[in-house]
Amino acid sequence: MKTFRRPLALAISFGLASCFPVQAAEPDETDAVPSVTVAGSRGPLDPDLPATSVSRTREELLQQQNVFNPEDALRNLPSMTIRKRYSGDRNALVGGRSFSTSQAPRALVLMDGYLLSNFLGRFDAPRWNMVAPEEIARVDVLYGPFSALYTGNSMGTTIAFTTVKPTGFMGSARLASQVQAYDNYGLKDRYRNYQGSLLLGDRLASGAWYKLMANHQDSTSQPMQYYGVNASAAGVFTRPSGNAVAVPVTGIVYDTGPTGLRRAVFGANAGAIDHTKQDTVKATFGYDFASGISAEGFVAWWQNDSVNTNASLLRDAAGNTVWSGRVSSAGNVFDLPANTFAPFDREERHLQTGLTLKTTNRTGWNASAVMTRYRILEDTQRNAGVADPYAAAGGSGSAVLRDGTGFRTLDLQARYVPTAGDWTGGAHTLTVGLHASDYALHQVTRNLADWRNAAGVQTQYMGGRTKLSGLYAQDAWRFLPAWTATLGLRLERWKASDGVQRFTNGPSTDYARRSDNATSPKLSVTWATTPDLDLRVSAGKGTRFPTVAELFQGTQSGASIIVADPDLKPERSTALEITADQRFSHGSARATLFQDDVRDTIWTQLNLAVFPNVTNNQNVGRVRTRGLELAGVADRLGIDGLSLDASIGWSKAVILENANYQPSVGRIWVRVPRVRSTTTLVYAPTPLWSAAATWRYSGRQFNEINNSDINPDVYGGLSRQKQLDLRLRFLPARQVELAAGIDNVNDGRAYQSHPFPGRTFFAEARYAF
Repeated sequence: MKTFRRPLALAISFGLASCFPVQAAEPDETDAVPSVTVAGSRGPLDPDLPATSVSRTREELLQQQNVFNPEDALRNLPSMTIRKRYSGDRNALVGGRSFSTSQAPRALVLMDGYLLSNFLGRFDAPRWNMVAPEEIARVDVLYGPFSALYTGNSMGTTIAFTTVKPTGFMGSARLASQVQAYDNYGLKDRYRNYQGSLLLGDRLASGAWYKLMANHQDSTSQPMQYYGVNASAAGVFTRPSGNAVAVPVTGIVYDTGPTGLRRAVFGANAGAIDHTKQDTVKATFGYDFASGISAEGFVAWWQNDSVNTNASLLRDAAGNTVWSGRVSSAGNVFDLPANTFAPFDREERHLQTGLTLKTTNRTGWNASAVMTRYRILEDTQRNAGVADPYAAAGGSGSAVLRDGTGFRTLDLQARYVPTAGDWTGGAHTLTVGLHASDYALHQVTRNLADWRNAAGVQTQYMGGRTKLSGLYAQDAWRFLPAWTATLGLRLERWKASDGVQRFTNGPSTDYARRSDNATSPKLSVTWATTPDLDLRVSAGKGTRFPTVAELFQGTQSGASIIVADPDLKPERSTALEITADQRFSHGSARATLFQDDVRDTIWTQLNLAVFPNVTNNQNVGRVRTRGLELAGVADRLGIDGLSLDASIGWSKAVILENANYQPSVGRIWVRVPRVRSTTTLVYAPTPLWSAAATWRYSGRQFNEINNSDINPDVYGGLSRQKQLDLRLRFLPARQVELAAGIDNVNDGRAYQSHPFPGRTFFAEARYAF
């Protein structure tokens, strides 16, 4: 009952604030605090908005929250989960109303219309690093598969970043830092992060413009994972065989793991502490022709050099750190493999290019072409074979390389904006388009004589390619003055080819070509019942095809290859949304009922339908999510300068069919919290300073599809999250901005398998001209 009361209290406070009586504003009146557009935003997403959208502008972000990385801009949006484990995390995954942070291909992320989502692997996060926080102008989010303009990967969420464009000579410089004091599982330390950004641009009289961006980041994570051993159901640890002498040690931390079993934790392992240095350099150029045609393009380069180390808790009688071997403690004996605390290094070099050509007519037809290419020039992870102190001297190891991996996209679109009395009767806004994309994955594994050098003997090669082509049409038809129907249809064809798995001195398989088709109709009807109240019903189908890694990435087991599944079916969503959107003179309120019914969800699970049982990627027959979402804002909340932005969402995602793992049927789907809420209060009495406080809550969720993880608030579990963030912003001079804040003021412990950061102090300084 206690868990329910807190989000309920937030919902009540939100509802009261949204209904707070306010005086009508004059049409030319300017608010001291900009309102947050919760719905009805006309941002860079589908302009016909067949479903719920939310947005944040640059000014709103600067007032409300501490943004260190671009994905931070999303963390307070309704029904949104960002699995950012630490600043500089390259696997900051997105979760939404009906999908988990382990289902990255259900989130479509764009930057100025260019694809940032990386649909090559299950755990490949969007390429956030191609955007610097300093260049974000706004971010918009569209929920569900209700627009025909986007690929089936939008079946969960579509996120669009818009970056600043110069209107004249402009520039800015920003320095930001974080300090985190972290104490968990016997390890206590301070972890520091630094970031610097430069932005310079100009728009010339000739119509040409440019923007140059550089960003550098140096970050260190708290420990991400720990090495542990579970006891039996009776609470007894199995004694290893053999007569080896055990070294008595201290430092082992005993706790109860997520499944309720007693557990011994020995330290942070598998490269748990990530020290990452990242650089992004981007040049964007454009030209506006007098004929109403504009062109723009960009080149962005990103590099990362990370050193991943470990920390053992074990000490012998002399106080020396113990990294491996047989140890004993409190009557228990354990064997620690030599590579338990082995470190690894990673070097990455990525390049992205993009080009846009479009016409800019106010009405009538406009056309656009958007092309992008993302290429991994270098991606080498070198893994040591022994623990940290010994690995410094070299020794054998392994390496994984993904050089040459990447994707390309092309979108051609034509859009007609009507005028009164035209051939459509002034009632039809038409959009038609073509889409093409392809994804290529190349992954090589090597054995290394010296893990510090990636030159070695190849032991495995995995590769493959997928292609997607689509044709779509959408019509926003205002058939009555207060009624609009948005009808859409998307036809897609998908192909998988060149799938291969090769093991040196082992099995090899070339997979057959595959193809599949999808037809995804969409319909949305909006009734503007009054100038301030809209009612909308949206329905749509979306299809998400398997990624290259889901199809072909596998491991060797004896003389066989255990592969994800080259015959995976695509995920098919049938979604429904009903929304009421009420606007006030100084605020808004929205209520949304939603359902997402997905057939053939792609997931890694144990297959009990075959013998011997095998764990690999499979299709889960049917998962249905139903929920309610409330969101809104209220400016001038009884006091001039005080505003509220709040949301709360309830979701229930249930597994209805799963032929391969029957124990999961009727259980709650993984990593979708039952409750998510955010409440932000901003006080800005003058334009010179503001203060903000945000309370974030995320409720109970599961990591296992049979819901066997009964103890979620520990490492390896999926815990509740309760976090208070503070921000103070001060503008001492016209071009200077200073800010300080604290994220997770209450130092709450939260886990999404990996631990989230503890209390983190934030500071930034910005000079803009």
